[in-house]
Amino acid sequence: MTWSILGAGSLGSLWAMRLAAAGLEVQLLLRDPQRLADYQRAGGLTLEQPGRCITRRLPARLLAEAPPLQRLLLACKAYDAAALAERLAPHLQPGAEILLLQNGLGSQQAVAAALPGVRCIAVSSTEGAHRRRDFHCVQAGAGNNWLGDLSGGPAPHWLAELQRAGIPAQWCSDILARLWRKLAINCAINPLSVLQDCRNGGLLAQRAPLEALCDELQQLLIAAEQSAAAEGLKAEVWRIIEATAANYSSMHQDVAAGRRTEVDYLLGHACREAARLGLALPHLSALQRQLAAHLTARGLPTH
Repeated sequence: MTWSILGAGSLGSLWAMRLAAAGLEVQLLLRDPQRLADYQRAGGLTLEQPGRCITRRLPARLLAEAPPLQRLLLACKAYDAAALAERLAPHLQPGAEILLLQNGLGSQQAVAAALPGVRCIAVSSTEGAHRRRDFHCVQAGAGNNWLGDLSGGPAPHWLAELQRAGIPAQWCSDILARLWRKLAINCAINPLSVLQDCRNGGLLAQRAPLEALCDELQQLLIAAEQSAAAEGLKAEVWRIIEATAANYSSMHQDVAAGRRTEVDYLLGHACREAARLGLALPHLSALQRQLAAHLTARGLPTH
């Protein structure tokens, strides 16, 4: 069965290239004629890994001209996911499976609501990749991918295809806990790295605000009935900061490049959930206000 991929950014390209290298059928779906022309001009997708750089001219077509789809990886930004789901709906076969590779929380539920009858599988990834330019992906670090059905259910048979392609993948019976855990880590690291204008390692000098944020995020996770995601959060945040000290966070990279961030699905989602649960989290609320002012000053959306 063909793997269709919508979203040829860093992680989408990384998945596409590894699947194709394993001999699996892969096709890219591109949103508009300009994007398709850019892809053709680039000569295909390029994957840069330590010691090698490979280009493959994978089949590509416009989303509007997609054939009936049975299995699709949606690797777009969180704020684009719901709108793209609506465009995908006419092309999805009954019982189709869609893998959702978005940051934060909220977009996965919006896609599931827009695509009744489709199996929505959320992916939480810790793999490192970034774009050197359009259609040129650099694999920057090893990691893992946890997959799980938002509505429950067993692991799909094609999980072995991912492993055969060198995509580290593990089925997770409680994917929501994984998504919450990653959201909390991102809320602790990313906004503060933007406000301090520093690499992750620069946050080692921000111990007091980080400790306060982690305490409040743990409160939120426990109140949201995600106690497992709260365990050891503070220690893991410090471990990640030390392990990625030389890197800029994804939110910092977006702001530096003048791109819209996914703040509404990270810090925004956390603050909305805190309000819904009646929690007073002053450090988290202050961080949201400061980040909104910072983004506004740079002419970037705050949601």
